[in-house]
Amino acid sequence: MSTPSFLTICMNPTIQKTLEFSNLVIDNVNRTARRRMDVSGKGINVSRVLTQLGKTCLHLTQLGGILRPLFLDLCRQDGLGIEWVESGSPIRFCYTIINTSDHSVTELVEESEPVMSGTEERLKEASMKLLPYYEWLIISGTKAEGFSDELVPFIVRRAKEAGAHVILDVRSQDLKNSLAYKPDIIKPNLFEFAGTFAPDLITNNQLIHNPGDEVWIKKRIQKICLDLAEQYQCRVVLTRGMEPVWFAQSGTFAEYAFEPVSPVNTTGSGDAFTAGLAAALSEGASFKEGIAQGIRCGRLNAGCFKVGVIQ
Repeated sequence: MSTPSFLTICMNPTIQKTLEFSNLVIDNVNRTARRRMDVSGKGINVSRVLTQLGKTCLHLTQLGGILRPLFLDLCRQDGLGIEWVESGSPIRFCYTIINTSDHSVTELVEESEPVMSGTEERLKEASMKLLPYYEWLIISGTKAEGFSDELVPFIVRRAKEAGAHVILDVRSQDLKNSLAYKPDIIKPNLFEFAGTFAPDLITNNQLIHNPGDEVWIKKRIQKICLDLAEQYQCRVVLTRGMEPVWFAQSGTFAEYAFEPVSPVNTTGSGDAFTAGLAAALSEGASFKEGIAQGIRCGRLNAGCFKVGVIQ
């Protein structure tokens, strides 16, 4: 048996329900026959796309509650390797609502219930046992309630000490507190990045976007990206939905434009991007080539009804 190349970690597991409507009417009864249910969460989506790219991958998470057998069965159906620790926290549902009349994709997110005492120590122990066997670590998403802000930095430090390449798709204190250990790549989307390093750019849970704002917002984000890349010797890549990807490395800030697609379901496209980027880099691709592969995978995901897939 070959040694797995990728360890993915997400501390907020999800069962995703996807519902499609031909014409969603607010404040009315809406019925659909097109629906599906999938195991999800950002780390699971990354794992699924890595697996579809032919990479060997293991996912580490926390699980609890009566939906755990369903979660594990859905993982098996998708051919996903998974390790988990007991958390006592029921697995949440999240919902993707697709309205084909206007091609909108709306996500409804349940917040998780707190994990029980001792879960963080169990997750630390599990990660320390696994890290020596992996070349790449990808940590994605938010933490469930009950985990401290020291958990993600702890795992990043241990991974770097073990010689692993680290990609972080996290935000807020999880990202800020991890930078001292020099992750190789940080990859939040633009909204998450601005919320972490330039919160004044966010209002009403949206990036401010008045006429004429884009140029100075880009300059502001560019400076932050270049400063982080220099100070922490990392590379930065920011996805922006269907807009060009922004990236920074070694004193250079640039963007990668691509042809937008007419989406079926954009949920998980950022995770597909992360998987494509990581897979390409693991094969010796340049950063720009990795971004191109990430874009390809994100576009493929957007064309699928199922969340977090490229086929």
